[in-house]
Amino acid sequence: MTAYPQTEARLSALRALMAARETDLVALGPSSHMAWLSGVHPHGDERPVMLIVTQTYAGFLMPALNAAAARKDTDLPFHPWRDDEGPEAALAALLAEAGADRANLSVVLDETMRADFALRLLDALDSPRRRFTEDTVGLLRAAKDVSEFKAIKAAHLLNDRAVKAAFASLKVGITEKEVVEGIKAFYGQNGAALEFCSVCFGASGAFPHHTPGSDTLQENMAVLIDTGCRIDGYPSDMTRCGYFGTPSEEYTKVFTVVEQAVQAAIAAAKPGALARDVDKAARDVIAAAGYGDRFLHRTGHGLGVDIHEPPYIAANSDVVLAEGNVFSIEPGIYLEGKFGIRLEEIVILRESGAEIFSEMPRDMVVCG
Repeated sequence: MTAYPQTEARLSALRALMAARETDLVALGPSSHMAWLSGVHPHGDERPVMLIVTQTYAGFLMPALNAAAARKDTDLPFHPWRDDEGPEAALAALLAEAGADRANLSVVLDETMRADFALRLLDALDSPRRRFTEDTVGLLRAAKDVSEFKAIKAAHLLNDRAVKAAFASLKVGITEKEVVEGIKAFYGQNGAALEFCSVCFGASGAFPHHTPGSDTLQENMAVLIDTGCRIDGYPSDMTRCGYFGTPSEEYTKVFTVVEQAVQAAIAAAKPGALARDVDKAARDVIAAAGYGDRFLHRTGHGLGVDIHEPPYIAANSDVVLAEGNVFSIEPGIYLEGKFGIRLEEIVILRESGAEIFSEMPRDMVVCG
């Protein structure tokens, strides 16, 4: 029994899934999977680090250099190894202790693990059958618990304040980079870290992954702000759009279409719905308005320990959405040479439908 209750609960849930999926062993590298399950997030370099879980044992292959730092986050056993020894003996001892020194094991590998770590493990096993974490750790991570909801909510409430402050700071001549720096400083002053930030003026908004630069704000220019912070290990993510000056008729028309697409996708997002049907709900609105070829990306992505994780809300996804799933709804229309409009909410699925984390309205922000 571990003295870390969250780890114990998550290990129990994982072992129940392993039994249901006839999985003998789960192996995680130094990744968000490891951090979620154990609370341990060791430095990742070329030194092999793994968390091995079976029905009877959970323990770490741990470089001796990392052991002291990692120990504060877990009381699970370590099998340490030194640089002058190499990891082979420690890995063999760990697998023996875990009861994994037998043939034909069903093994789940962390898909984000370094290839050399994964191959070292597979080479140490006898005829393993392997797959990835989709139906074990990944499935568990997709359903957020109360503590995760609270952390994600806190990050979004701070994000609301940061975005409102950013729009309020706009003035002729300010650069995209200066707005980013203001948002970053706001996060830091409120105990959070910048996760990412994209500020787009005018035609730059037509590029969904625009990198903020030295472009300056001028009168009658569209503004798109897509930003997120991280608090207590969990991020926020939100996009709001506005106009510095008097919005053009075309901008107002496109904004209305994107808002209608958001509303349609939110209405479609319910437990039991397919991810592709939520994508279709947004896409159909935009296509009906004549902008189908200007919606350049999927409707959304999951959010948790990682800013992008399953489930993905895409036209080719047959994933069945479930209560507790957290994901974005962010349709957009991008008119090259003019502007782009994307409105993004992160939602959690409740029994009755989608609950939005942000409390900032999606209304067009008109300033200047």
